[in-house]
Formats: sequence, structure tokens, C-alpha cells
Amino acid sequence: MVDYIIVGLGLAGISFCEQLEGHNKTFKVINDDSQTSSKVAGGLYNPVILKRFTLAWQADEQLKEAKTFYADLEAKLKVKLDYGLPVYRRFHSAEEQNQWFEASDKKGLGKFLSTDLQPNTNAGIDAPFGFGEVKHTGRIDTEALVSSYKKYLLEKALLLEATFDFGNLRHTEEGVAYGALRAKHIVFAEGYGLKNNPFFNYLPLQGSKGEYLMIKAPDLKEDKAIKSAIFIIPQGGDVYRVGANYERNDKTNTPTEAAKNGLLDKLRAVLKCDFELVDQVAGIRPTVEDRKPLVGRHPKMGHMYVLNGFGSRGVLIGPSASKQLYGFVENGEALDPQLDIARFTQKYFR
Repeated sequence: MVDYIIVGLGLAGISFCEQLEGHNKTFKVINDDSQTSSKVAGGLYNPVILKRFTLAWQADEQLKEAKTFYADLEAKLKVKLDYGLPVYRRFHSAEEQNQWFEASDKKGLGKFLSTDLQPNTNAGIDAPFGFGEVKHTGRIDTEALVSSYKKYLLEKALLLEATFDFGNLRHTEEGVAYGALRAKHIVFAEGYGLKNNPFFNYLPLQGSKGEYLMIKAPDLKEDKAIKSAIFIIPQGGDVYRVGANYERNDKTNTPTEAAKNGLLDKLRAVLKCDFELVDQVAGIRPTVEDRKPLVGRHPKMGHMYVLNGFGSRGVLIGPSASKQLYGFVENGEALDPQLDIARFTQKYFR
């Protein structure tokens, strides 16, 4: 008998595991590596939506929670995860420069948008109108996080590497049973895999495929993340992650030629130096129709919970959403109505 079964080991599952370990709760994780979005993510934590120069949902609060969360994980796993990385928004016109400065005067945005225009000093980048700098940004190495955490759980015999069999789940007086395993609660954190979950597939999880290219550009010598039509994110060793696209129809993890060509076209509009394509990866982001997470208790089954729908901002949302779910389950604390799945209860009873 354990306190929790967690299904899924992406950013959501890892974040909730950390809540449980921090409160001395017992748990087992079941995961089959079928969902790749956390591993292939760009990993940027950036509080500003750079297309519209607006503050992301609850970004300030999430950023504070996330910084402590990843620092604690680095110490625990003995692996480097958090790379402080400036984010520069490439301006396409003088009008965009003016919009940036106007946005910097808005409540909440001033602490994140620098009012100093950054001129372009990199001969490998075409940016005649310069850049705006976003402050308090960085990159989490999500691939290292997932692989290191998986190893950590395996060493503690807390991970079952298998596809979850919903037909093997039973409800008991104490909670749930899965084969010989019994638990007080079960939390589903499967990312886009939620579409195959018969208990929560009523939720409006849409899914958006994202693909990244990995390039090698020895002459670029850039140490900042550059945002134009795409992100160019330094990875070290003259390697850069380029992306990502948003594809709503293809729900496979297979990289495509069309996405590659589209990203290369956007990259060539920015880069003025040679580069070599070295890899291409893809994953399905767990996006929701109202762009808010999916957190909460099943409408009928009181021991069953969901932690999902982080979209492209899982690095920031994961720690705070997991903390809310833990407080809800263990202490009866109210969830933020904007992420509580109670907002979709009517869909379940239709």
C-alpha cells in the first residue's frame, strides 16, 4: 500500500513526485516513455509572450516557485539543469521597437522588459533594428532532467516501466488497486497520452505537435536565446536548438520533412552564417482549448486526479500546479478556478 500511484514521468509527473517526496509520502510511478514532449522541449523559462509583448499567465508567481524547485533538483540529482540564459527578441521594424517600449510601461511587465535597446553586434545574425532583452530568463535542460529523474526512481525501485493498463485498475474502499499495487490516490500525468485515458478523455486536451532542429554553427558564437519567427537557443559546443512549429493535425512523434523545411526557411531569414543540420526531434504538447492547465479531481471518482495541460510552458507551470494539486488532495485547499478541471464538469455528464 502506497499513498499515490503516478502515471507519467514528464514535467508534470516529476513535479508531483517532488511534492510527495518533500512531504514524506510513498508512491510508485508507471511510465512507458510514449510521450516525448518534455524530453524534446526547448526548456526556456520566459515570463513574456514575445509575439504580443504580454505577461504570461501567472508568470511572476510561477517563476519564483520554479527557480527554487530546479535549484533543489540540481542538488538532489547532482546534475546541472538550470542555465541562466538571456532572451533577446529580434525587432522586425521601428514600430515593433515602439510597441516594446510601450509594453514595458504596463503593470507587471516593467521588471521583465529592459528599456535599453540592444544593438546587433553579431555578424552571423541579420537584425538591423536590434533587440529587446527579456530579464529573469533561462533554460532548463529537460532531457537531462527526465533521464536523471528516471534513473533516480529506478535506483529507489519507485518506477515501473510499462504501459498503463486501464483494464487492470480497480476501485477499493481504501482508494485504488492496480494489479498487486494498492494506493490511496492515483494521479494521471500522461501529457497528450490523456487522450487514451477513459476517465479523463472528456477534457478538451487538443495537443499541438512541435518540432525542433539541432544545428551546428561554429561561426555564430551566440550566447543568448534569439527570438524571431523561431527561437535559436544555444546548447553549447556551437550547437543550437531551432524551433518550434505548431502543428495541430499531425499527432505523431515522428519528425517531418515539411516542418524541417519550414523551420529552415525561417532560420535562413535570420542567420547570415553557414550551419549544418545535425538532428530533428518532435513531440506533442498537451495544449488545452482555453490555454490553462488541467488540474483536479475526477467528477465521480474521488481517489482519481489529473495533472496535465501545461502546453509549451511546462517548465514554469509544473512546480506551482503540482504544489496546488498536493494542497488540494492532502489539505483540502481550493484550486485556482482557472486550472481546476471543475470548469469542464458539464462535458463529463453530457
